[in-house]
Amino acid sequence: MEFSADQIAQFLNGEVQGDPEIKVSNLSKIEHGEPGTLSFLANPKYTSYIYTTDASIVIVGKDFVPEQAVKATLVKVDDAYAAFAQLLEIYDQFRKNSKTGISSLSFIHSTAKVADDVYVGEFVVIGANVTIGKGSKIYPQVYIGDNVTIGEETTLNPGVKVYHNCVIGSRCTLHGGVVIGGDGFGFAQQQGVDYKKVPQIGNVVIEDDVEIGSNTTIDRATLGNTIIHKGVKLDNLIQIAHNVEIGENTVIAAQTGISGSTKIGKQCQLGGQVGLAGHLVIPDNVKIAAQSGIANSLAKDGSILMGSPAFEIGPYRKSAVGFKKLPDIMKRLDLLEKKLNELEGGK
Repeated sequence: MEFSADQIAQFLNGEVQGDPEIKVSNLSKIEHGEPGTLSFLANPKYTSYIYTTDASIVIVGKDFVPEQAVKATLVKVDDAYAAFAQLLEIYDQFRKNSKTGISSLSFIHSTAKVADDVYVGEFVVIGANVTIGKGSKIYPQVYIGDNVTIGEETTLNPGVKVYHNCVIGSRCTLHGGVVIGGDGFGFAQQQGVDYKKVPQIGNVVIEDDVEIGSNTTIDRATLGNTIIHKGVKLDNLIQIAHNVEIGENTVIAAQTGISGSTKIGKQCQLGGQVGLAGHLVIPDNVKIAAQSGIANSLAKDGSILMGSPAFEIGPYRKSAVGFKKLPDIMKRLDLLEKKLNELEGGK
């Protein structure tokens, strides 16, 4: 589809500076702009590219004043980044919604209930008593086990695996390689060195508007539910163990590992490679810096922690300054000890 600068400006409540009739049909980065594409300028570091880009239309802030001639037509808006993000969302939805129909190379059990407008790609397997809501997209090579429920307008990208009895809400996105409902890591030590597997008979419940990055795994509960509440955003390569509960709108970066039965509150932010021990309680609005290790429950909402073992970020930063000085401090201590020994030896 093509859109003119004037149409884009009307949609974004912006102003056109240049040719209002010029049209674009694709998007580009400003430094690699090509004719017929739309780009944006939000970061001052990229300002130089606006004078050389071949993009036909560039979204800029209303406070942008060119210092030399600009070839592109400009659409001036209050917030260039937010406006471009809005257009990206529309473009992404259009791209996703272009897929329709059920492939003849898929398998859908006769007892499954799949809404009429659901897309099902090649080599998808949908088990018995599965329910999939309207507008959902199930891309090739997805496996959906028996008794799974999936809401409306949810997207399962290629290679997603959803084990039996799990529940996924509406408007969720699961990226390639995600595994929902694999067994939790439950083994009981027997006499000697043997371990006996503890059956994991619970499930995973994912509420609405959750996004899960590629190759993230969420284990089913031993009993009851592993719960990912609405609005949670999970990065790639995250491990969430059995009976974990993650509160609304919490965001977790890549390679984080959360041990069994830990409860994380609402609107928390966890950096990459954070590790949490099992059976902990993390309150609301907590921020945990990358590579931190959490061994004990926290009591205070809104805490900011860093380090392994982690503690409050203020004392941690002071400790880090002291740690950097340790080699010099050790030298000074050695000199003092040497002088002290000399004085004692002279008595």
